[in-house]
Amino acid sequence: MRLGEQLQLTLLLAVPAILAQLSSVMMQYIDTAMVGRLGAGPSASVGLMATSTWIFAGFTMAVATGFSVQVAHLCGAGDFHAARQVLRQGLVCSLGVSLLFGLAGVGISPALPLWLGGGEEIAADASAYFRIYAAFLPIGAVGYAANAMLQGSGNMKVPSILYISMCALDVVFNYVFIYALGMGVPGAALGTGLAEALTTVISLWYILCRSKELSIVGEKGSFRPTPHVVKNAVGITGPMWLQNVIMRGAHVMSTIIVAPLGPVAIAANAFAITAESFCYMPGYGLEEAATTLVGQSLGASRKDVARRFARITIWMGAGIMTFLAVLMWLFAPQLMGLLSTDPDVVSLGARVLRIEAFAETFYAVSIVAYGACVGAGDTMVPTVFNFAGMWVVRIGLALVLTPRYGLPGYWMAMCLDLNIRGLLFLWHIRGERWMKKRLAPV
Repeated sequence: MRLGEQLQLTLLLAVPAILAQLSSVMMQYIDTAMVGRLGAGPSASVGLMATSTWIFAGFTMAVATGFSVQVAHLCGAGDFHAARQVLRQGLVCSLGVSLLFGLAGVGISPALPLWLGGGEEIAADASAYFRIYAAFLPIGAVGYAANAMLQGSGNMKVPSILYISMCALDVVFNYVFIYALGMGVPGAALGTGLAEALTTVISLWYILCRSKELSIVGEKGSFRPTPHVVKNAVGITGPMWLQNVIMRGAHVMSTIIVAPLGPVAIAANAFAITAESFCYMPGYGLEEAATTLVGQSLGASRKDVARRFARITIWMGAGIMTFLAVLMWLFAPQLMGLLSTDPDVVSLGARVLRIEAFAETFYAVSIVAYGACVGAGDTMVPTVFNFAGMWVVRIGLALVLTPRYGLPGYWMAMCLDLNIRGLLFLWHIRGERWMKKRLAPV
């Protein structure tokens, strides 16, 4: 393929993925903004649980990735029968693992807010929010796995439509449960869970019955996991689980560091993270495109094409996120004003967003390069990079800077961490060792 054709293909995959990320970000905005109208206390209860929901979601998403990467390689090699075998096993394994995490989440929900340093005034709402989230986790995880494997086959359009539809449903259900029925914070979790459940049903119907590459209609096959497929999945998922513990554990530690600063700082921190997501969501869309493009290229035994796709997606992500960072710096108060009516929360959140704007370029590099590495099955080295960035740089500096400078001190530490990690990923991706992994035959 010529460079122009590769750019065109990258955009064809990236644009739907970016739209899907936009819908995901909009769901965060919807929950945060609707709850934000109830006051600083309810806002803080949702913000306090954000890191814990990320941890649980990260484990289930990693399971899905272990199978979606195999689907991408097999589709790249033209072996669609084997890809459908992986699909069946991926759905079963995603359901089984997410059920365990869902039950664990429901079990720890009463005590979790207090473990994270939340006060008694927000503990009840925070606990109810997380309990409902955990109950819906298995349904959302299966839907995510179906969409991830559909993307691995090269179909970005349908998952994007489904994610955008889920966003619209979230608005409707949240309005009903938060305001019309007066459920407040628990209503936000219930509305989101029902939106995910309905979208999951449609996702499963499409991938099993309508997908050109992955439909199992008229084909006999077992849903029972086999050693080769599970071994491949564990080789990809294992380091990602370790990374999830490292990354999300650091986010929990960050919550503990920020929590003593009070409800205003907790709410400003949570809202600023949500506001920033508008800046980095194109990066995560390009990450998904990079995973598919690199995975299918290596499945077709074309390392040269895989390397070029990695570079195209990385620099495209860096350019887009740099532009958005400028807009974020300019309109930080307006972004925060969409999420909260509390002037103290808006002022503090805008201040930390402007600090973070200086990290977005290399943050983009780390996001998209990670997607390229995942497409190649290389997940251990990125895990080491993320450990060093999160625990050594971010948490180490935050422990020193936050007591002295408050919430801006924590965001200064985050900014430095993201720049260093971007440089590490840039160094790693320029070689070829990240493309050395071989998956066992299905």
